[in-house]
Amino acid sequence: MTIIAAVIALGVLIFVHELGHFIAAKKSGVGVEKFSLGFGPKILGKKIGETEYLISAIPLGGYVKMVGEDPKEESAVKENSFNFQPLWKKFIIVFAGPAFNILFAVFLFILIYSFTGVTVISNQVGHVVQDYPAAKAGLMKGDIITSIDNHKIKTWFDITQAIHKNPAKDLKFNIIRDSKETVIFIRPQLGKVKNVFQEEIEVGLIGIGPAEPLKKHDPFLIIYSGFKKTWDIITLTLLAIVKLIQRVLPANTIGGPIMIFQIVGEQVKIGIFNENLYSFLAILSINLGILNLLPIPILDGGHIMFFIIEAIRRKPISISKKEIAQQVGLFLLISLMLLAFYNDLLRVFRK
Repeated sequence: MTIIAAVIALGVLIFVHELGHFIAAKKSGVGVEKFSLGFGPKILGKKIGETEYLISAIPLGGYVKMVGEDPKEESAVKENSFNFQPLWKKFIIVFAGPAFNILFAVFLFILIYSFTGVTVISNQVGHVVQDYPAAKAGLMKGDIITSIDNHKIKTWFDITQAIHKNPAKDLKFNIIRDSKETVIFIRPQLGKVKNVFQEEIEVGLIGIGPAEPLKKHDPFLIIYSGFKKTWDIITLTLLAIVKLIQRVLPANTIGGPIMIFQIVGEQVKIGIFNENLYSFLAILSINLGILNLLPIPILDGGHIMFFIIEAIRRKPISISKKEIAQQVGLFLLISLMLLAFYNDLLRVFRK
């Protein structure tokens, strides 16, 4: 059951990705010969119109085979071929796959928030720690912080951002206490905390905590939160890639299909309508989209890189140079997959 659930989950993400390519190709007037979920030998297949729809044996990807995608084919000169299209259309077709993955994540987060509501941490002080700057300055539990240094405050995130960025600086706090407005000056003390990558960083601290969070079901807030959550994960994922290159994050944090199967299986056991399951699928969809946009030949990002180079040079890159680049890209991709499998196996045997 666990394996079936994981295969279905991966299949949905792959389908969404390839659907992006498929729709963009069709809308651009490009013929599609094959739409496959999976690689390798065909398990099931049905031809409808010009397109053969397939389910293939290896469920670790998929592909859309377009007319004239290979410049060596005779069909590459036909009007409905991919190769015949202008660069901007090629860009849209290739970019549509990762874009659909990102939009699918937005949809999943909006769906989750529609049922659970959006957790909102207000700008009200929930507690004050003794002997810290806030307590010494007279800030009290129940105070509502409306602005810091004349910057409007709406949520607790705004408060922490303002305080963390300004250690050892006198900050003007506009607060509401007992329906009356007052002003307090607080100087955050320098402190050390760990960020999401477990790096120790220096920030300003004043010793306060938030009030009890609220759950809101406002439709506009739900939609906004779906997009914001997706954007936050995109930026965090890109930052994680940078940290991997900088070796701040160890290479053994990279996971592969086995890890994905395990996590999906664990969440399915909790329940098919488990919020964490759909959150994980959304994060996975974002990662799939970003991975495909990396400028590695053979990935979507590699094709986009070729299009940009061609636009700058105003002439196509030779087939031989593309083939060499794609071989390098294939080597890099296989190396990354092997590393992910290796890390997965280590995790399995350590348990």
